[in-house]
Amino acid sequence: MMETYDSRRETETDGGEEVYSKSVRAGRRTYFFDVKATRNDDYYLTITESRKKQARDGSFSFDKHKIYLYKEDFAKFSGGLEDVIEFVKRTKPEFFNQHISEASIDEEFEKL
Repeated sequence: MMETYDSRRETETDGGEEVYSKSVRAGRRTYFFDVKATRNDDYYLTITESRKKQARDGSFSFDKHKIYLYKEDFAKFSGGLEDVIEFVKRTKPEFFNQHISEASIDEEFEKL
C-alpha cells in the first residue's frame, strides 16, 4: 500500500513504538526504514521515501510517500525484493558499482 505521507495521520494512527530505524541518503531522496512494535509486541515496518523539491521561488519542500509492511507479509516481500535485486545484478551489474554518482542516479530516476 503506497500513500502520501501525512504526519498528522502518522501521529494519530502509527502509535507503534520505534524499535529500530535506518536511513539511507540517495541524492535528493532519503529512504527511512523503521521497525515498530504494536502493543502486542508484533513488529511492522514503515518504509518512507522523502524527496527534496525546490519551488520556483527557491524554497524547499519534501514530498513523502510511505509503505506499511505487516509481519504476515515480511517473507513474501523480502523474497520478492531479493528476486528483483538479483535480476538487476545479473542483467545490469554496473548499477551496483560504487562509481555511479548520486546525481546520475537521480537523473536516471527523473527519466522514468
